[in-house]
Amino acid sequence: MMAVNRYRLRNLAKGGNRGARIAEKLLGKTDTLLATILLGNNLVNSAAAALVTVIAFRLFGESEWALTAATLTVTFLILVFSEVTPKVMGATYPEKITPWVSFVLAPLQKLLSPIIWFVNLFARGLLRVLHLPLPGTGKQNSMGVEELRILLAESGTFLPSHHRSILLNLFDLEKLTVDDAMLPRGDIEAIDLDGDDESIRQRIIASGHAHLPAYNGELNNVVGIVNVRRALARLRDDERHLDDLHEDMRAAYFIPSGTPLLTQLSHFQENRQSIGLVVDEYGELIGLVTVEDILEEIVGEFTGSMPLTGRGWVQQPDGSFLVDGAVNLRNLNRKLNLELPLDGPRTLNGLILEHLEAMPEPGVTIKIGRCAIEIMQLQERMVKTVRITLMGKPDARGEPVQH
Repeated sequence: MMAVNRYRLRNLAKGGNRGARIAEKLLGKTDTLLATILLGNNLVNSAAAALVTVIAFRLFGESEWALTAATLTVTFLILVFSEVTPKVMGATYPEKITPWVSFVLAPLQKLLSPIIWFVNLFARGLLRVLHLPLPGTGKQNSMGVEELRILLAESGTFLPSHHRSILLNLFDLEKLTVDDAMLPRGDIEAIDLDGDDESIRQRIIASGHAHLPAYNGELNNVVGIVNVRRALARLRDDERHLDDLHEDMRAAYFIPSGTPLLTQLSHFQENRQSIGLVVDEYGELIGLVTVEDILEEIVGEFTGSMPLTGRGWVQQPDGSFLVDGAVNLRNLNRKLNLELPLDGPRTLNGLILEHLEAMPEPGVTIKIGRCAIEIMQLQERMVKTVRITLMGKPDARGEPVQH
């Protein structure tokens, strides 16, 4: 009764199992249930010991060896048939046994209710003396987030691995912010409305996105979001000029840096938006995040059939990876099964700069965890390309090694 999984028992009860419903009621009053079980258990054990002693005395006389033999015999019988065997069975098959034994315990509890009340009267008094909470007055046994996380991680074959991964990602979503999922400012494709018509036209035609931010002169001066499909349709109409591009724009939607992903997902739904621009406390644009970015944190990449090229890394014939320095560390860890630290910088470039504590140079290699990271190419004082080679033993010191 104590070993049964309450959630499985509840599921059986909802499925119409009468024994499970009775067992749920019995387990709702643990003190009464334990009193019933222990009263019957001790009564039978004591009666068995007395009965065997009487039988031994009548058969072999009142001698010490008869008393010893009777004690050993009744101890053996109680251990094997009343304690070890039934309790091992109960602990191994609690969901199968509990509904059946509840049909016996329920009427027995009613029959012994006066004695149980009298016994519990003293038990409750002793609990008060010891300043312990009485049954039913303490906190209910409930599962916290970490307990649920462990339960999911150990669910084994009960849940498909993909479903288990989605549920675990949902728990992680509470700890993540838009900064973890956004596209960094340097990677944002946008339209400069101060440019000439041909450059704007080429930017729209070459874009592989459904929406593009539009700005005047400088990326912080975003004036709206262009619907690329409508803009392409307008470009086919020679009579219409690009000055009418404003008709294909909607107002930009700004998101404060540090907004939790779960909160932002709700805000996207409430405001009927699918794309937002992330700004810091000074109003500076630092990134772009979409509904798809948040959903990918839960269910994984939607573009799973695409090759690795174009995502920020590509595997080499020797097993190493050429990686873009601007790639997001969370995505890199998830896709390449790495363990790079996530408590600091969010990009690989930032992680390298933090460990070097100096301006990077091509040819320098650092070790972080089980990764040897070699700087291959720089661009405007930023790490453009690195080579990551997986090593055997982790070394989290991040020591630079010159080549």
